[in-house]
Amino acid sequence: MAAAALAAAEPEEVGDMKINHFLKQLRDDDIVAAIRDAEKKTSGEIRVFISHKKIVDALAAATKQFHRLAMTKTKHRNAVLIFVAPAAQQFAVIGDEGVHRQCGDAFWQSLTQEMSSHFKKSEFTQGILHAVRKAGELLAEYFPPEPDGGNKLPDGVVRD
Repeated sequence: MAAAALAAAEPEEVGDMKINHFLKQLRDDDIVAAIRDAEKKTSGEIRVFISHKKIVDALAAATKQFHRLAMTKTKHRNAVLIFVAPAAQQFAVIGDEGVHRQCGDAFWQSLTQEMSSHFKKSEFTQGILHAVRKAGELLAEYFPPEPDGGNKLPDGVVRD
């Protein structure tokens, strides 16, 4: 993924994200509603992926899923993936090259710090919702909806 934005948090930055506790608190319906709301205002795409695996490198795992989910295929290269691996207590946020050209590294670093703040307080859904909203605002600013655009990728939370 050329020139894409990558930001991740390590276990010490996310607090105690035990997988069962995380999954019990996660409100998929709220996340899907936030994605749909954000995508109404943009031609961009947002996806959330929850990995049940104990991964070693959140960025590598997120990048693999970004490609597997065909997120590089958006017309303006304007997709964002929020990847969370509670078993590894890691997460990453990836924006494709079109998005990154508009916001730079500072946006991604700020977003992951804000998510970490929520995760440290065991506010897992709130952390993801915050990321969806912020990514949606960024996408809406630079990638307005297109008449023939429509939603190209599913909005549901993806799990492995």
